[in-house]
Amino acid sequence: MKKTVIYLSAFLILLNASFFKIYAQSKDELSGNITLSGAFALYPMAVKWAEEFKKIHPNVKINLSAGGAGKGMTDAIAKVVDVGMVSREIYPAEVKKGAYGIAVTKDAVVATISAKNPHLADILSHGLKKDAANNVFITGKYKTWGQAVGAKGATPIRVYTRSDACGAAESWAKYFGKKQEDLLGVGVFGDPGLALAVSRDPQGIGYNNIGYAYDAKTKLPNPGIKVVPIDLNNNGKIDADENFYNTLDQLVNAIATGKYPSPPARDLYFVTSGKPTKKVLVEFIKWVLTDGQKYVHNAGYINLSKDKLEKELGKVK
Repeated sequence: MKKTVIYLSAFLILLNASFFKIYAQSKDELSGNITLSGAFALYPMAVKWAEEFKKIHPNVKINLSAGGAGKGMTDAIAKVVDVGMVSREIYPAEVKKGAYGIAVTKDAVVATISAKNPHLADILSHGLKKDAANNVFITGKYKTWGQAVGAKGATPIRVYTRSDACGAAESWAKYFGKKQEDLLGVGVFGDPGLALAVSRDPQGIGYNNIGYAYDAKTKLPNPGIKVVPIDLNNNGKIDADENFYNTLDQLVNAIATGKYPSPPARDLYFVTSGKPTKKVLVEFIKWVLTDGQKYVHNAGYINLSKDKLEKELGKVK
C-alpha cells in the first residue's frame, strides 16, 4: 500500500511538473517576425519597445529601420513592412489607401541652434516669437539674428530643413499654418543629419524631434546643440513660466501639460495596411499600449492619456 501511495505521489508530481512546463511553453509560444520602418522621431522608442518585448517573447524577431515618416507611410500602405512609424497626422487620402493609424506615444519638434552661436545669450534670454520664426523659416524676411531676436550686429542666419518627407518638418511647418514644402533652408536628410549640420554651423538654425535635440540618459541637450525657447506671450523675453528647455524632463512636462504649443507637439503613430490581424503583430501593439508604456517617460517621450490609450487599444481588439 505504501508503495502504491509513493508511486501515485511521484506520478502526481511528474504530472504537475509537466503541466507547468506545458503552461510555461504556451506562454512563450508567441513567435514570428515583425518589421517596422519610418519616422526618426519614433525610432528610438520603437527600438526600446522591441528590446523589452523580445525579452518576454524570445521567439519573436523584430526588424526596424529609420528613413522618415514618408517612407514609413509608403512602406506600410504597400505592405513592404508590417508597421510604418509616422510622426504626423494621417491624411484622408492615405486612409482611403488603407492606412490604419494607432497612436502609441507623443513628442514634439523644437527649434535648434549651435551651442557656438555668437548670440547665444540673447537668443536664450529673448527667445523666438512665433512671428519671427515664421519670418525665418517661411517668408525669409528675417535674414539676421538681430532681426530675429534683437541681437546686436548683422550676423546672418543660415536656415536648415529636412530634405526627406517627414513628420518633424510637417509638424514644424504646421505651427505656421503651412506644409513641409513651404519651409525654407538647406535640405538635410534625417534627424541626425539635421542636428549635426546645425551643431557645426554657429550661424545656423534648424528643428529637431526632441529625441535628437536631447540626450535621453543625461536629459540635457546633445553636445553642440541648444534648444531655442519660444516667446509664447510675445513680450520679447523668456519669462519663468516659458523657461522649460534646460532639461528633457522639463520640456516633456511642458508638453504633457499643454504649455508647449501643439503643433509642433504631436502624437506618434504605428500605421498598418488595414486593421492588423497577424497574431504576433497584434500582441506586440497591445503590449506597447499597456505594459510598454512604462518605458515611455525614461526614453524621453510623453505618455498618452489613459482614455486615449484605451481608445487606441480598442483599434486592435
